[in-house]
Amino acid sequence: MNRLPIIKFTCFLTLILTFILISCSTVRVVPQGESLLKENRIVVLNSDEVEPGDLNQYIRQQPNRSLVYGWNPFLMIYNWSNGKGDGWDRFVKRVGQPPVILDSSLVKRSSENLVNHLTSIGYYNSTVHDSIIIKKKRGRVSYFVNVGKSFEVREIHYNIKDTAIERVVMNNNSQSLLKQGVRLSEKSLDMESERITNILRESGYYNFTKNFFFFEADTLSGEDVADLYVRIDNYTRNETQKDSRPHEKFRIRKISLFPDYDPMRRDDSLSMFNVHKMKNMTIYHRGERTIRPEVLERLNILKPGDLYSERDASTTYNRFVSLRFFSGVNLQYDEVPADSSGKFREVDCIIRLTPSKSQGYKLNLEASSNSNNLLGVSPAASYYHKNLFRGGEWFTLGFMGNFQFKLDDPIKSSELGISAGISFPSFLLLPDSLFRTNIPRTDMNIGYNYQSRPEFTRNLLSFNYGYNWRVGERLFYIVNPVQLSIVKLNNMNPQFYESLQDPFLKNSYKNHFDLGMGGTIFYTTDASTNPKKSYFYVRWTNDIAGNLISLFNSKLSSDSTGAKTIWNTPYAQYFRSDLTVGYTWRVDKDQSIATRFNIGTGHAYGNSRILPFEKLFYAGGANSLRGWQARSVGPGFAAIDTTFSIPNQTGDIKLELNAEYRFNMFWNIEGAIFADAGNIWTFRSESGQESGQFRIKDFYKSVAINWGFGARLDLDFVILRLDLGIKAHDPSRKIWVGPGDWFKTDNYALQFGVGYPF
Repeated sequence: MNRLPIIKFTCFLTLILTFILISCSTVRVVPQGESLLKENRIVVLNSDEVEPGDLNQYIRQQPNRSLVYGWNPFLMIYNWSNGKGDGWDRFVKRVGQPPVILDSSLVKRSSENLVNHLTSIGYYNSTVHDSIIIKKKRGRVSYFVNVGKSFEVREIHYNIKDTAIERVVMNNNSQSLLKQGVRLSEKSLDMESERITNILRESGYYNFTKNFFFFEADTLSGEDVADLYVRIDNYTRNETQKDSRPHEKFRIRKISLFPDYDPMRRDDSLSMFNVHKMKNMTIYHRGERTIRPEVLERLNILKPGDLYSERDASTTYNRFVSLRFFSGVNLQYDEVPADSSGKFREVDCIIRLTPSKSQGYKLNLEASSNSNNLLGVSPAASYYHKNLFRGGEWFTLGFMGNFQFKLDDPIKSSELGISAGISFPSFLLLPDSLFRTNIPRTDMNIGYNYQSRPEFTRNLLSFNYGYNWRVGERLFYIVNPVQLSIVKLNNMNPQFYESLQDPFLKNSYKNHFDLGMGGTIFYTTDASTNPKKSYFYVRWTNDIAGNLISLFNSKLSSDSTGAKTIWNTPYAQYFRSDLTVGYTWRVDKDQSIATRFNIGTGHAYGNSRILPFEKLFYAGGANSLRGWQARSVGPGFAAIDTTFSIPNQTGDIKLELNAEYRFNMFWNIEGAIFADAGNIWTFRSESGQESGQFRIKDFYKSVAINWGFGARLDLDFVILRLDLGIKAHDPSRKIWVGPGDWFKTDNYALQFGVGYPF
């Protein structure tokens, strides 16, 4: 294929598009007499300690963001509007970004914000002068900052009326934010009062707030220094001395728990409830128990007689929420009136839990089609129960299918699977006391998978046993000490098996016994279901198998190839690792740019010459390289293996990079423009099979690239997705696909899926 005309056409098209974009005025839609805010500039005139970049966030009005050197294509697209309010006008305004119109009142408020911020961090009597320069309807605002005087803390004096409070403060003084030599600032004073307040509320002082703090600074006793006086009184800043009262510790008197609380139902008298007394609390339920009392007591870490602790209250709240059975969790503390006995004060704790729907089902469907009329459909359905044995056990039963076929062609590939799993809200074999801040779970899953292809029939039985838990709100762990799978192949086509030239590939189509372990670490900056801000995540999964069995090799029999066997089946021995890193940038509420990088590799050793077929990597499909059908890419430059009636390309290594720009168009329809790049490769190959081998010096030449566009329908409970992926670089044919060939045979694929691809 002659690439010169394609290159010329591409260059010409690029020049035309560049000229159009550059020539588009970014101020055409700016009203007469107004100007576009082009730039904010902060100039600090008299200090090296204050950085202009640290002040920018306090400016009330920011210009349109730019992507590259001040260029914002979304602003240019918005300026394509014609002002008629027709379909085109609504479309470009939805895709584009409206210009930020300079508001002089916000400039003044920004100057005040800067002064207030400088005061809060310890620079007093600072001044800010602003300047606005407008040229050709483009405004540039400059803020000239004169940083005020600061004072260094020389001495700190404490005056605490309550001796018990004083002991707590002094015992924790080593972590104080107020030290000699630091800059005196309102911000540090406020942070220190919050720190001590938290310590006291952890120590039983239920009613203590930071309003009991009083700060005074003597700045006249020395040059640029201040003596700080910290006073904790028995009345708040909003009260007078006559309102003084002693600071008292509170203990929990009793705990009442309502496991079937309905916020829409009026409160009934306690006589209407069934009562179940436990060691640490009393449970009140209206009808049949939805969850076992001992489970509720285990989730609660509060105990009668304990000092009030805000941390324990928060931990108890989080433990009930993490059970994922209650749609509402509320903890309320009521003060018990003081009596004349003079003993410590008390609070009653009331825990109200609103159950959610315990059962439901989920449906999922993915479909794809390419220009060769190869169709793929992948339905899935699952049933779940979140409280199977009335102890917060999650039970799931899933069914899946994967069907690939061509119309008017008897050749087809079918895959069916069934799986069942149960998850217990505890760490079996380890004491629950090790996980006070969250609820660990023990998972057991069993599954059966049946695959029928023209070349063979595969049966896979699997069992997993493991644990999952989290640390904080962002870090999640999954550890599977037992991962077992047994694979049996039947009805192997002799001609197909003999036609496989690569012995490593040949070895993957054998029965095998896989016993090992694995784990996953997942970190995200936003663990919510649908993040509203920019977020980052990383997922790292590792599997290792066969090492434990290898310790007993001397006791095991061997097959004709010398491999050790269990039940006449060779066992697998390998290591596999898969890393995914993603970042989604929220431009605004209607636009986002999502990216993902995925790298995976596996290595067989010892009793295996190649990874089990189920552990090999593949590319293509609705969530991968969308210009290709699933399993139809690579490895490397390799063409599709014609010994397979349906594509089945696999490899030991995978590299993939995806990027997608998402934008709201109208109603619940979201558009997308995307690009995907990547491939799979093999570590080793026989003579004549080098095209799929990974070589660090030139692997980039075999990277498959596609681009495309799509639409998403957001139905609130599910997102339906349709993507058209078009090949840009096809390594199997070693060509770049030009515009004239985009919609020709084998150059595009239509992908249907549920949810975002990443």
